[in-house]
Amino acid sequence: MIHQLKHLVLFGLLSLTFFKSGAQVASDKNFKPAAGVSVKVNTSNVTVTWPAGTNSNGRLILNLKNDEPLFSSVQLSKAGVYKSVIENVDPQFILTEGKRDLVSQNGWNIFFDKVPLKPHHSYKVGFHKKSISVSSKGTRTIVTLPGLEAPNFKGDLELTLYNGQPLFNVAAVVSTQIDSTAILYEAGLVAKAQPVKAISYSDVYEHLQTNDVNKPDTAKNLAVKYRTIIGTNDKAGIAVFPAPHQYFYPLDEAFNLKFVWYGNNYRGLLPGFGLGIRQELQGDKRFVPWFNAPPGTKQRLNFFCLLGTDGADNLLNKVKQFTHDDSYKPLPGYKTMASHFHNEFIMSVVLAGKPVPDSPSFVKVLKRQGINIVHLAEFHYTAHPKGPDEQRLEELKALFDQCNRLSDKNFLLLPGEEPNEFFGGHWLAFFPKPVYWIMSRKAGTPFESTNAGYGKVYHIGDKTDMLNLLKAENGLAWTAHARTKGSTGFPDAYKKEDFYLSDRFLGAAWKALPADLSEPRLGKRVFDLMDDMNNWGLKKKVLSEADLFTIEPENEMYAHLNVNYLKLAKQPEYKNGWQPVLDVLEQGKFFSTTGEVLIEDFTVNGHSSGETIAIPADGKCAISFKTSWTFPLNFAEIISGDGKKVYRERIDLTSTHAFGTKIFSKVLNMKGRKWARLEVWDAAVNGAYTQTVWLK
Repeated sequence: MIHQLKHLVLFGLLSLTFFKSGAQVASDKNFKPAAGVSVKVNTSNVTVTWPAGTNSNGRLILNLKNDEPLFSSVQLSKAGVYKSVIENVDPQFILTEGKRDLVSQNGWNIFFDKVPLKPHHSYKVGFHKKSISVSSKGTRTIVTLPGLEAPNFKGDLELTLYNGQPLFNVAAVVSTQIDSTAILYEAGLVAKAQPVKAISYSDVYEHLQTNDVNKPDTAKNLAVKYRTIIGTNDKAGIAVFPAPHQYFYPLDEAFNLKFVWYGNNYRGLLPGFGLGIRQELQGDKRFVPWFNAPPGTKQRLNFFCLLGTDGADNLLNKVKQFTHDDSYKPLPGYKTMASHFHNEFIMSVVLAGKPVPDSPSFVKVLKRQGINIVHLAEFHYTAHPKGPDEQRLEELKALFDQCNRLSDKNFLLLPGEEPNEFFGGHWLAFFPKPVYWIMSRKAGTPFESTNAGYGKVYHIGDKTDMLNLLKAENGLAWTAHARTKGSTGFPDAYKKEDFYLSDRFLGAAWKALPADLSEPRLGKRVFDLMDDMNNWGLKKKVLSEADLFTIEPENEMYAHLNVNYLKLAKQPEYKNGWQPVLDVLEQGKFFSTTGEVLIEDFTVNGHSSGETIAIPADGKCAISFKTSWTFPLNFAEIISGDGKKVYRERIDLTSTHAFGTKIFSKVLNMKGRKWARLEVWDAAVNGAYTQTVWLK
C-alpha cells in the first residue's frame, strides 16, 4: 500500500478508498493497460489518458472529492498540446420508475402497456464517491466508481474509453430488486457554472444550428437530427449522444420527441447548466412500454461523448460517421430491403381525394435512408379486405399503380399487407407480382375467377384457401412481431399446422422489442424464437421488420429502423415482377442489421446461410465471417443447436477499434449439431445477424 502517492502510471488494477487523510492505493500486476494508456494518481484526482487517433490523445481528469464535479477537465491533444474541451462538469442521470404489466398479456415481452398512465416517479440519481478502479478489456479502459443510488436502485458509474477515438461512454449501471419495474432515463453533463460558450445541433432538416448561451435560460428540449447535442468553447467541442438504437424503446410511431436538451435546471431535478439526452415520458401517446428492468439485472443507463477541436460542424460530421449519416451503407452484391410499413398512403391520400404528390415524403425519407427495396403493409384496419369486391379491387389497383409509379431503377416500392385473417395472430403476405385477392368467400363463390376489369381474382375463406393462394402465386407469409402484440402465442400455437409447415410460410420477423438495457443484444425475443424454430427442425427464416406508421422527414426514423441486406446482384424492376426478392428470402441468402455492423460473408465449411451441409466424421467445422463496423465491436456469437439444446460460442471482439473490416475464423466441434447461425454486436448494442446454416 502506498499513502498519498503523487503520480503513478499504473500497470495493475487501480483501486482507491477515500479517507480524510488522503487515498490508499493498491495495485494488481494482472492489469495490463493497452498501449498508450496511462493512469496517474494523487490525493485529489485521477488522470486517465488514452490514444484518441492519429497524433492525438484524450484525457479525463477525475476529481475524487465528494460535492465537487467528477470531470475536472476533459481534454484532447493535437501534436502533444492538450486543449481543454470542457471543465468542472458532472455526469448526471434522472431515473424514472414505473410499473410493468406482467399479467394481462405476455410478461416481459409485452408491448401493449401504457406505463406513463400508471403511477411513476422521477429521481435524480445520487452519487457519493467511495472508491475508484481502473481496468482494461481489449482496447478499452474502464473506470468504475461505486456509489450511485436512487430509490429502489443502486449501482456504479462506469466510464469506458475507446482507444483510437476521442470517444468515451458514461454509464450508470444500476439494478433493482423490485419486480415488474419499467424505467426510462435521461442524462447529461451538468455544471454549477456555465461550462460552454455555445450549443450546436442539426435541426430535423439537417441544418446546423448554433445557440449562444451567454445568458442561459431554463432548459430547453430540442428536436434534432442525429440525436446529438454539442457544447463548444471556441473550436473545442464535446458531442453528447445516445446509443443510436438501444436508447429508443419500441413505439408504433417514429415521431421526433425532442430527444436532447440543454440549459439550466433540467426538469427541476438537475440544478446548474447542462446538456444531454432525454426521453418523452408519454411516448407517442399510444402504447408506451418504456424499458424492462427485471429484478437483479444490471441496467446500463448510458450515453456517449465524442471530443473535437475543429468546431461543431466537423465534430457533428464525425458523430454521423458512426451511423453512415443515418443511412444504410451500399454493399457490393447486396440490395437493402426494409419491411412492414403502415404508411396508409393509398387510403389517406390517393383514395381520399387529396392531391397526389409526384414524390411523396415517405418515399424521399426511405430513399434518404439508403433503402433499395421497401415492402409495405398497407390497409391496416383502414380499407375493405373482405369487400365489397369492387371496393377491395379498386384499393388494390390503386396500391399497385402507385407502387409501379414510385419505383425506379434504384428504389423498388412493393405492395404488401398484414392480413391478420385465417392463420391466427398477425402475419404479413408478400407476392412476387400484383395479385388481386379478397379475404372472404361466400358459399358458392369459386376460389379463383376472372374479372373483366382486373383479371384473375381469388376469394379466400379459410386457412386452406390462404395456403392454396400462396402456392398458386408463389407468395410468402411470416409471423409479424412474433410472441408479442397481436401475435402473442404465435407461431407456437400453429407450428403443427399445414400452412406453417409449408415452404410458403417463411418464418418470422425481428424487431428490437421489448427493450431491456441489461441485454448485450437487441430483440432477444425473436432470437429465442429463431433458435426454437431451428430446433423444431423447420428451415424457417427471420427477416427484420420496422412495423412503423408515419414516415416524415422530421421523424426519428433511423433509431427505429433496421434493414435486410439481400444477396442480389441486380435490382428487379417493378414491371417484370420481383420474384428474385422472394427467392433470396426463401433461400436465406441475406443478413439483417441495425446498420452499423455488416456481415459481408458467413460460412461453415465453405457453405453460407440457407445451405445444408454434411458434418465431417470428426465434427470439426471451419467457421469464417467477414464483418465491417463503425463503433468498436463487443462480441460475435456462433449459436448452434442439436434439436433440443442451444449452444453459444462467444468470440470476444473488444480488441477491435472503431471503423474496421476483418475476416474472423474459428474451428469448432459441431458433432451432433443440426444448425448454426451468427450474431455480431458492438459497443453501442448495434448488431447484425445471419440466417441459419443447416447441418446433417
